[in-house]
Amino acid sequence: MPKTPFAPLALRSLAALALCAAMAAPALAQWQWIDNTGRKVFSDTAPPASIPDKNILKRPGATPPLAAAPAAPAAPAANGGPAAPGAAPAAPGVDKELEARKKEAEAAEEAKKKQEAERLARARADNCERAKRAKATLDSGQRLATTNAKGEREVMDDARRASEAQRLQEIIRSDC
Repeated sequence: MPKTPFAPLALRSLAALALCAAMAAPALAQWQWIDNTGRKVFSDTAPPASIPDKNILKRPGATPPLAAAPAAPAAPAANGGPAAPGAAPAAPGVDKELEARKKEAEAAEEAKKKQEAERLARARADNCERAKRAKATLDSGQRLATTNAKGEREVMDDARRASEAQRLQEIIRSDC
């Protein structure tokens, strides 16, 4: 029998294909799960014990979850039971507890933002009221004294009074 010139090429191709398949085998030993924050995690090690079995999407050596998912809704549909429509909307990997926790966290964050906004509004109103009272005192014409850095008492002159009035006016303009 004559040898064909393509025999060594086919043998090399087959060997390269086998080598690629052998190198890809470790990628099949991957775990996939949804962690407590709702993110998908891919790892070559098993998930922590705190992850419930329902959140584990893929185990090494197990059939992929996509192949198992169509088989489950098909059985209730064959019986004609009312469970078929209820099973269809449930997406794989959706955790109702997790969604509820996310909504609670978002609600708590909104409440915290609202509380912070109310606190800032109260502080601005308080600053406004104090600035108005200080401005009224300055405008009254009374002699005012302040304490300097050394702790000595100084009487306000006209220039200092004008600059203080301008500063208070800026506060009133921004906070009132």
